[in-house]
Amino acid sequence: MAFVILLSFDGYGQTAKSTLDGKKVLLVYGGWDGHQPKIKSDIMSQWLIQEKAEVIVSNSTEIYADSNVMYNIDLVIQIITMSEIKENEIKGLLDGIKSGIGFAGFHGGMGDSFRSNTQYQYMVGGQFVSHPGGQLNYKVHIIDKQHPITKGMKDYSVHTEQYYMHVDPNNTVLATTVFKSDAHQWIQGAVIPVVWIKYFGKGRVFYSSLGHAPKDIMQPESWEILTRGIRWAAESKFIEHQNLLNPIYEY
Repeated sequence: MAFVILLSFDGYGQTAKSTLDGKKVLLVYGGWDGHQPKIKSDIMSQWLIQEKAEVIVSNSTEIYADSNVMYNIDLVIQIITMSEIKENEIKGLLDGIKSGIGFAGFHGGMGDSFRSNTQYQYMVGGQFVSHPGGQLNYKVHIIDKQHPITKGMKDYSVHTEQYYMHVDPNNTVLATTVFKSDAHQWIQGAVIPVVWIKYFGKGRVFYSSLGHAPKDIMQPESWEILTRGIRWAAESKFIEHQNLLNPIYEY
């Protein structure tokens, strides 16, 4: 029932023909049960099938070390929080993305996957460090209204965890949030990215910090950003490489 409701939110003018049609997508889930990785994986896999993608689902990062699989896919969607990854597995993942596989994910399933692996964080472009105040009301500010992922969207409110993240200052940021924390007064007014994109080698990388619980993915605006971001990341091998480096510091 939840998935039927979720599908009705996909209403921001997407074309009838899915850009995921025929794409080969690897969906990998696991890690901390508190983020309900299996439920989220089921939601995403059903949507991908509706989009006519060819989907492989795995509950183990061992699949990243399988060159036969990695050579033949177009996109990885990862839903793994607070876990560990072996050297041959992270090498398989990073080499695949460098070669042109897209990588997409949300919340802790991508932004807090492998705390001890800095090479993974380098690829993602950020790492979760705190959510002061837990579940609270805050705004998502759309700062790039021209990019296809956020075009036509307006600022909107959510009630969920507000992720404070350490981020690569060269990411292309599409949406931000402002912290107004009673719990941590010293971060009042801090601006932190919520949605960003980047390249790692030839591979497109998309991340959204939204999505703590299934209901949070299902919020119409957040679902729209997520699905557009997945479609965008899946095009790595099919659209010419763009320069997304966006330095924020002067020299």
